[in-house]
Amino acid sequence: MSLLQVEHLTRSFGGQPALKDISFTVGKGDSLGIIGRSGAGKSTLLRCLCGLDRPQSGRILLEGQDLAVLPESQIIPLRRRIGLVFQHFNLLTSRTVAANVALPLEIAGIPRDQRVKRVAELLDLVGLADHANKYPAMLSGGQKQRVGIARALAAQPALLLCDEATSALDPETTESILALLNSINRELGLTIVFITHEMDVVRALAKHVLVLDHGRIIARGLPADILEETSLQAALPPNMERSPQEGSHAVVRLTVDQNLIMAPLLQNVQEMCQTQASLLRVIPAEDAEYQVLDVLLQVGDVSVATMNFLQQNCHAAEVVGYVPAHS
Repeated sequence: MSLLQVEHLTRSFGGQPALKDISFTVGKGDSLGIIGRSGAGKSTLLRCLCGLDRPQSGRILLEGQDLAVLPESQIIPLRRRIGLVFQHFNLLTSRTVAANVALPLEIAGIPRDQRVKRVAELLDLVGLADHANKYPAMLSGGQKQRVGIARALAAQPALLLCDEATSALDPETTESILALLNSINRELGLTIVFITHEMDVVRALAKHVLVLDHGRIIARGLPADILEETSLQAALPPNMERSPQEGSHAVVRLTVDQNLIMAPLLQNVQEMCQTQASLLRVIPAEDAEYQVLDVLLQVGDVSVATMNFLQQNCHAAEVVGYVPAHS
């Protein structure tokens, strides 16, 4: 059953599109990672998902209610169904750990005895039961983020949004925070949507992945299908040549359906070519129904049979060049 449905979302700033026809669904208990280069539209999408920004068109249905069109008086209670975890913690330095966690409950008008009980439960959940009366300045970065997670969970949200929640932390602390989020997702059944540029975070936490580029979804699927074959930073090698040379490998450009799962296609290509096939990059196609893949084939040249296979199984296929084997 879906908790969040995003349909044909579009958002522009000064005439420049930041999000273009974004559509996806997040099921209850899912953990969705949204990745992409800087400027891909990740933060704009997150702001729209939590109701802090409004799209020009499209729908954002959270538990059936449309965040995109609700008046402010009705959107405020719906925002309480969404917990936010920030990159830089955003704790109030003048309040204790317990008081920071209690803040959303105070704003919601929850009675004091219920607040005290809920805060104690949350601090125990995040491993900070002995730190309730400390102030943020007395905590490590990982402990501050645990406070931020506890605060985000205070109002018992249906959806937890994480904005680069581990990028300010060292690797060991990141691992502990990801273990905590995994536990929350698994044991509480809480739905998590997070944006990140760290592939290790996606591997550790995501059940599904979206890849954004220039405001569009250019790939989606399981982490293994996306991340094991894709490097967001990859580009075509600068020493690519138009004709095959001794010991060179071929670069083939494939235009495929937007919803295609990449791993089976690459496996079929490998079996057909009797060689290794690896994905260099994913780039947007002019037609939103398709995406373009640049694939490296470890062959000196591409046979007619291989090209026939690719053209039969893709919308289009062409050899764009050859690179030395060591590239």
